[in-house]
Amino acid sequence: MNIPAELSEHINFSWTSCASTDVGHMRRANEDSFLDARENGLWVVADGMGGHSRGDLASQTIIRQLVDFAPGNTAEDSIDDLKSRLYAANTACRDKARGDVIGSTVAILLSQGGMCYCLWAGDSRIYRLRDDELEQITEDHSLVQELYKRGEISANDLETHPSSNVITRAIGVHETLEVAVVEAPVKPGDRFLVCSDGLFKDVKIDEIKNCLAAPTPNQALRDLVAQALARGGSDNVTAIVVQAAFS
Repeated sequence: MNIPAELSEHINFSWTSCASTDVGHMRRANEDSFLDARENGLWVVADGMGGHSRGDLASQTIIRQLVDFAPGNTAEDSIDDLKSRLYAANTACRDKARGDVIGSTVAILLSQGGMCYCLWAGDSRIYRLRDDELEQITEDHSLVQELYKRGEISANDLETHPSSNVITRAIGVHETLEVAVVEAPVKPGDRFLVCSDGLFKDVKIDEIKNCLAAPTPNQALRDLVAQALARGGSDNVTAIVVQAAFS
């Protein structure tokens, strides 16, 4: 069933979600954090930057800012509130840095009024599986993504380029934080994936699609994490699977 965006705003959905995080096989500590707040229509993955000091502190700072979020009267109110909380997390990380860098990427999926909204900074991602088609909703804030958009590298170079781990936005890195926001209309049966780069860097896009299409969200989550670990688990792996149905 195709639902026009202007009508989906007036449809109530029920949500099923499940989340998991794993340290992986190569890291000593898990610097990822997540929030599965289905009751408030909020799902968050924060990936502490392993190349900097105390990435776990940065990702946990983000979650602490968001854990008591409650939806506003409108989606605009909720988005403004989420942005304010991310700005506060950015300031807190910089205050704690004391001359070093404490940073984390973040990806947020918000459900309100029959619509979903994605907010992010960095290269944690949000995908949507709809009618057997997988779409990446977010666009990485990374050096290689900028090179690709300028036509300087090909799509095949995105994962193998020497600078593939260089991100251009993150919480705590710069004094001014810019948060990207996109609207994502929802249909019954839509399944979303919010994840850190430890998943998609080890699992190919067609494998993500196949895993996400499992009979249940819980099975999809288990398959996704297991696949990342089987491929080497080179980083912390965090994923949240979220599914929409008519209320």
